[in-house]
Amino acid sequence: MLATLRKHPPGLAVLFLTETWERFSYYGMRALLVLYMTETLLLPQNTATVIGYSSLHASLERVFGPLSIQAMSSHIYGMYTGLLYVTPLLGGWLADRVLGKRRTVQVGGVLMAIGHFLMAFGSWFFLALLCIIIGNGCFKPNISAQVGDLYPTTDNRRDSAFSIFYVGINLGAFVAPAICGTLGEVYGWHYGFFAAGIGMLIGLAVFQYGGRYLAPEVRPRRDGRDAVARRSSPGDRRSMAVLCVIAFVLTFFWAGYEQSGNAVVLWVRDFTDRSFFGLFDIKVTWFQGIAPFLIFALTPVLLVIWSRLAHQGREPGPVAKMVIGCFIGGLAYFVLSAAALMGGGDAHVSWLWSISYFVLLTVAELLVSPVALSVFSRVAPVRAASMMMGVWFLSGALGNYFAGIIGSYWERLPKPVFWSGLAIVCCATGVVLLALKPTIDSMIAGKGANAQRAAPSS
Repeated sequence: MLATLRKHPPGLAVLFLTETWERFSYYGMRALLVLYMTETLLLPQNTATVIGYSSLHASLERVFGPLSIQAMSSHIYGMYTGLLYVTPLLGGWLADRVLGKRRTVQVGGVLMAIGHFLMAFGSWFFLALLCIIIGNGCFKPNISAQVGDLYPTTDNRRDSAFSIFYVGINLGAFVAPAICGTLGEVYGWHYGFFAAGIGMLIGLAVFQYGGRYLAPEVRPRRDGRDAVARRSSPGDRRSMAVLCVIAFVLTFFWAGYEQSGNAVVLWVRDFTDRSFFGLFDIKVTWFQGIAPFLIFALTPVLLVIWSRLAHQGREPGPVAKMVIGCFIGGLAYFVLSAAALMGGGDAHVSWLWSISYFVLLTVAELLVSPVALSVFSRVAPVRAASMMMGVWFLSGALGNYFAGIIGSYWERLPKPVFWSGLAIVCCATGVVLLALKPTIDSMIAGKGANAQRAAPSS
């Protein structure tokens, strides 16, 4: 990985490390969130002190009927993670029109750090979530867009750059459950949340120090005339429309995928034998580090495979990779369905079933998320790059919100039925993408041809 990184601009290493620490903070808090809510925060004797809880609880019950602690937890999880992906639209707009990418990233990092520290105080739970939601919206689209800014449109290193950047995301996500999760489970939830806040401050320091290595900042036009002119182009409008379709379709993949931080946590806690060959019990939060570990372990392997296939002229296109990823995601949930059938009732099954699930889900993610990020970076109009990154994150917003609603049925449905339904959702997403493949491939090819014509000759 280090050898590959040396072939790229030094700014990629800065963005890599910044994202690593930001994801450490996010996934450290996420690993604890459902456990914290179901085991402590939402217990009847504690909810009276949580500002805003009674109003939210009453509102949700008017729509969904009586909600158990687990169902309420799932709804909060879905709304929180969903809003995390809505606010990047605001962050993209702020960067494109007002602050620029760098300042917007800095504002977002400060807000997220404040939110993580506020999580140490149960009464301020929802204010803490709000700070993290808004901060994430400022941070995420603009850190991703700056990766694309490091390369010309025709630079073939762009796809591998996003794969490397994705390793940074998952390096932080791997370390976080081991540190924040262990602190939270063993010493107290608030210690884990505090560690997440420290991680965010480290990420901000890296970004500030390494700013000189990033691409030159294109200052936004405050009158917005450049952006309006760009949007008036029929080609740009068509590009944006195609990206919106991709984002909407992948919403349903994310609705299935995000159960890994919701219902899967409860599956590991309540239906999994976590004894590691009789030596010790595996912590529930540690399972959240499996997928990130596999991502940075498998990414170099995939890069080698794609390189060899490209050399032979047989590398699958971006849409084909995403289709394959959706079907593999479906297979991951069929594995859990099989485990639930074999376990039957409340019996505990081997933790190896969960490992198999995470392996398959990780491969699926690697074939969907970094590939889609690269497509958005390549196809989006230049002056709307951050805004279209916001649209990409909006796909995750809807997917996460749907994941919260789906997860609220965890206690009501037989576990094989629950997991099989998620498998069908992922596979159906792949079928729809396959049907759209000719249109999307044509758009990507046209964008590449235009870039080649626009490039100066040597």
